[in-house]
Amino acid sequence: MVNAPLWQPSSGTMLIPNCGAFLMLADKLEHLPDVKRRELTRVVQILFDEFEDATKTALSDKRKAGRILKIILFGSYARGDWVEDRSSGYRSDYDLLIVVNGQAFTDLQDYWAKADEHLIREYTVTEHIRTPVNFIVHSLNEVNDNLARGRPFFVDIARDGIMLYEAPGHPLVAPKPLTEAERLAEARGHYEQWLPSAHSRYELALEALRRGFSKDAAFDLHQTVERLYHGLLLTLTLYSPKSHRITMLRSQAEALDDRLKGIWPAETKLHRQAFDRLRRAYVEARYSASYSIGEDELAWLSERVGLLQKTVETVCQERIA
Repeated sequence: MVNAPLWQPSSGTMLIPNCGAFLMLADKLEHLPDVKRRELTRVVQILFDEFEDATKTALSDKRKAGRILKIILFGSYARGDWVEDRSSGYRSDYDLLIVVNGQAFTDLQDYWAKADEHLIREYTVTEHIRTPVNFIVHSLNEVNDNLARGRPFFVDIARDGIMLYEAPGHPLVAPKPLTEAERLAEARGHYEQWLPSAHSRYELALEALRRGFSKDAAFDLHQTVERLYHGLLLTLTLYSPKSHRITMLRSQAEALDDRLKGIWPAETKLHRQAFDRLRRAYVEARYSASYSIGEDELAWLSERVGLLQKTVETVCQERIA
């Protein structure tokens, strides 16, 4: 394990021993309350600890040589427009880009699954962190290639993100903006690929629901939601993380358009439980004998997914137009 961080409240600086760099929180996170700074400090420490444990158990020396080069806060907490709405239950997430020194170390299952589980546990069980955490992982070469190709998602992070950790000697390249014509052509291609795919999966879900195949309906609803979010993110930003985690996709999508924030209310136990079953459906609806979902939950989910589909269609068509 990496040694515990040395937090200096008076200066707002935290040193992570053995990492060769400082977390400079005071000057870059002064727009955040102290509790948020402390949470981000804990999040970064967990990421370092779990990644170090994952590399220690790797079988080859090459795979043990993984390093975190940068951790960048982006999205609403970097911009300063985060939301915590107690009445609706909507809460902005911490969005983090983790940059590592090789493509092999971006593998979520091999290197980051335990970090993800740890952060979820900190939020949902121990409540040491009161803010959900979503992170994406890319190699430095990937990030710089996307910057060189003018991908808006990475250009925005390079411009507006806050560097929570940075190892020296690994700079980001200067972005090369795309022309509007190039952006439009790519956006239209993504829209034409993903939105029909989501629509066809929704039809399968409704048919499974009509025939009483509850697990199939749950899985197909999950696939509909995943494809809608991928399509929206790619249409609007030309980037979507290679992930089946609809919670992360949802967080990134909702940050792009406020109309998406009301799709999944969390006002009742039914709302919260139904969305959680949808989240778990990608794996459990197919492989777990204990997975179950009620008719009322499926009915509510199918209605909300239909609303999501209409909203995503509208947002994407507006962008293309």
